[in-house]
Amino acid sequence: MPKTQIKVKLVGEDGNAFNVLGKTIKALKKAGYEDLALARQYEQEATAGDYDNLLRVTMEYVDVE
Repeated sequence: MPKTQIKVKLVGEDGNAFNVLGKTIKALKKAGYEDLALARQYEQEATAGDYDNLLRVTMEYVDVE
């Protein structure tokens, strides 16, 4: 999966997986990726493991600030 050009500010979100997941999905949908099912794909991959997996997958999809 190639990285998108979307930037998501996650500073201060450390330890809150639901907030990281929610902000990233919202950013993907806002950028129009909902129609391409990218938001669903991201959610499936990000929730398939622990918190470290969530962060790794998030950084594969978006630029984290």
